[in-house]
Amino acid sequence: MRTIRKLRVLPAVIAAVALTVSFSFAQEGSRAEDTAAKAAGSAPAESQGATGDLQLQSRDTRYRMHAGDSFDMNFELSPEFNQTGVTIQPDGFITLRGVGDLKVEGQTVPELTHTLQIAYGKILHDPVISLVLKDFEKPFFVADGQIGHPGKYDLRGDVTLTQAIAIAGGFKDSARHSQVLLFRRVSDQWMEAKIINVKKMEKAGNLREDPMLHPGDMLFVPKNTMSKIDRFFPSASMGTFFPMP
Repeated sequence: MRTIRKLRVLPAVIAAVALTVSFSFAQEGSRAEDTAAKAAGSAPAESQGATGDLQLQSRDTRYRMHAGDSFDMNFELSPEFNQTGVTIQPDGFITLRGVGDLKVEGQTVPELTHTLQIAYGKILHDPVISLVLKDFEKPFFVADGQIGHPGKYDLRGDVTLTQAIAIAGGFKDSARHSQVLLFRRVSDQWMEAKIINVKKMEKAGNLREDPMLHPGDMLFVPKNTMSKIDRFFPSASMGTFFPMP
């Protein structure tokens, strides 16, 4: 468990997001998609559950390399090019034997493997390369607001929103159970926010609407009513908590 020191400023960030209100979630679906499409190139398609309720969107969940990550690189047919502990530098580059510097930050393991095959293909014939991640950012979620222990938590296995709240110490007496905010990155430029009525869900004993957390999700339990916020907004406004990939 690693606590984010800057969590104390999150209520101010949420309040700033709330000031961009234009429509409620029930009214803004199509306009939000159009806005995201213009800014990010394409808006995430709306998915629906069996009951027709709108669900949070997801994106490619493959891990993307970050500065500070390291990996071992093995050549099946040319072991003299093997390298261990290759570390991504702060500028996103790695330095490799025989091919020099390559920028790899933001790539998935399959994408990085393909990048290396192209680079080494200039000096080797059809290189066979395998990568093994050694040090990388572990999946996490962030919990803040009116909960027992705000902070950053490792995401181990399948965890739902209500389970994450329990892991973070549960609701405080001042919490607004009916308006828990769940933030999720849907592209490199946009975050998506949704209000979850945990009070209604638990009272009805219906946990089918309890969303499963994704790596990097953030939940915020407010004290005051916030019934309207823009559904899509630039992730730069949440950059303190969601570093750009």
